[in-house]
Amino acid sequence: MWSLLTVQLLNGLVLGMIYALAAAGLTLIFGMLDIPNFAHGAFYALGAYLAYTVAEKSGSVALAFVLAPIAVGVLGLAVDTFFLRRLARAGHVYQILFTLGAVLVIQETIVLLWGADSLSVDVPSYFAGGVEVGLVLFPYYRLFLVAVGALTIAAVWLALERTRYGAIIRAGIEDPDMVSCLGIDVARLFMVVFGLGVALAGLAGALIVPVRGGQPAMGTQLTGLSFVVVVIGGMGSFAGAVAGGLLVGVTQALMTVFYPPASQVGVFAAMAAVLLVRPQGLFGIR
Repeated sequence: MWSLLTVQLLNGLVLGMIYALAAAGLTLIFGMLDIPNFAHGAFYALGAYLAYTVAEKSGSVALAFVLAPIAVGVLGLAVDTFFLRRLARAGHVYQILFTLGAVLVIQETIVLLWGADSLSVDVPSYFAGGVEVGLVLFPYYRLFLVAVGALTIAAVWLALERTRYGAIIRAGIEDPDMVSCLGIDVARLFMVVFGLGVALAGLAGALIVPVRGGQPAMGTQLTGLSFVVVVIGGMGSFAGAVAGGLLVGVTQALMTVFYPPASQVGVFAAMAAVLLVRPQGLFGIR
């Protein structure tokens, strides 16, 4: 029983890291652009499918983990430049409607290009085996996933907190009008933030393919859970997104053991409990 519980905690950490990566990107977009990006899960799914294609064509899963999020990030730059920035003149409502429409466009594009069947990427041979946890073997690849997610989040955090460009981004989140008055191109700043945000979602999708596979609608559930994570962690809080993602992942994994039918309900119950104690979220500012 203890070994099963330990494995589920580790599985929760894996899920939580995926949620944290996706929610960190969503927090950047929501916190700075004030746009609830409902297409975030679709970019996550696109990252998974691009990783599959690169891995199949090149035979290198490592290359897929690099190129897939870059491609998704470049697509995000294009989406912001040609669509969201122009719709900003009409108001946020139109931008939100655009992201809702983008979900359908991306999903149908995935079906047209890759088909409606599920697909998967084999775990590289150098990640074969795992760590013994009691009577259970926990795969090395899942530990690698946690490590890559943690390093990526740490790198983004350091870039935001310890670099000049990160200071400009944080200032843009707090007061974009003042930043614009200082002669900084806020529109370009927003474009970079949107690209980085969806690139994190693409990386999360690429990393999860060898574990859960891919299917066209895989981003739908992630979008809802990402917003739950952002609410739990606190609107606009990068650290909150990470903490919220880990909390949601562990909660979901443990509920699967103790009461599987309530695994999804448990996530929303955790959100409700956090909001009752701290309405602004774990790291949010009232």
